[in-house]
Amino acid sequence: MAELKSTRDAYGEALVELGRMDPRIVVLDADVSKATKTDRFAKEFPQRFINCGCAEANMMAVAAGISLSGFIPFASAMAVFASLRALDQIRNTICYPGITVVVAATHGGITVGEDGPSHQAIEDIAVMRSLPNMTVIVPADAPQTRKAVLAAAMHHGPVYLRMGRPPVPSVTGADDDFQIGTAQVLRRGSHVAIVACGVMVAEALRAADALEKESVSAMVLNVHTVKPMDELAVVRAAQTTRGIVTAEEGVLMGGLGSAVVEVLSRHGVRTPVRMIGVRDEFAESGSPEALREKYGLTSEDIVREVLAMQQSESR
Repeated sequence: MAELKSTRDAYGEALVELGRMDPRIVVLDADVSKATKTDRFAKEFPQRFINCGCAEANMMAVAAGISLSGFIPFASAMAVFASLRALDQIRNTICYPGITVVVAATHGGITVGEDGPSHQAIEDIAVMRSLPNMTVIVPADAPQTRKAVLAAAMHHGPVYLRMGRPPVPSVTGADDDFQIGTAQVLRRGSHVAIVACGVMVAEALRAADALEKESVSAMVLNVHTVKPMDELAVVRAAQTTRGIVTAEEGVLMGGLGSAVVEVLSRHGVRTPVRMIGVRDEFAESGSPEALREKYGLTSEDIVREVLAMQQSESR
């Protein structure tokens, strides 16, 4: 793990790069461009930037109209408002007709920290993946965010792109392949598969290092595309190990873990599955580090679940 950089920063940089490449790129923001980092695009391409004000629902409808006019809109807002306040418009004006709009949501998860539960998007992955036609991408780090932005611009149909606020370590390489719907094996292992997305990928790798000292061989699967999920990769992970532990920065009900269980059930694969994520509760205000520790989203929590699963299976 090397450079620390937030995925929202990488998003802002990638937008400028994309804007230089494609004149069809239009960026919309809900009066938080400094926070979402779209202010960089606004400075270089003012004629292709629209500040819709604190009106996320209207912004999604505007983005839909821009898409129908032949442009590729990136509608940017904080994740809790992009996914929940604008849900009706995303469902009916973007997903129902299946048009090309990238809903770019920053400040995902509890690592928003001190902004508190009103600004902590914990339901967004579950909500967005439930919408027909929606693709859901949760990149693990800055290099992968850049690739996800470029891929989303080329994708036909709605995309929900979830990013975070705090700096995270780079766990993928600049030359790593990225394809929507194709998971990435970051580490091979034979005893357990840790299936993670977003900021939890780095925690999964730390957990794998710790487990190695316990003579436990852990695979780490980076499922950057939660929908459509790479079903073959998940099934292979289950078949080549003795169990799966999922790790996500969001509610467990309907999120990554639920999606993994759905895949295994659909393919008739029987294997132990344990889930790391936010339980049925709202978090509170605090530093990202303190919140991850309190709500069980650390590498130590992953290690505990893996060891507990192994003990249970050995009885």
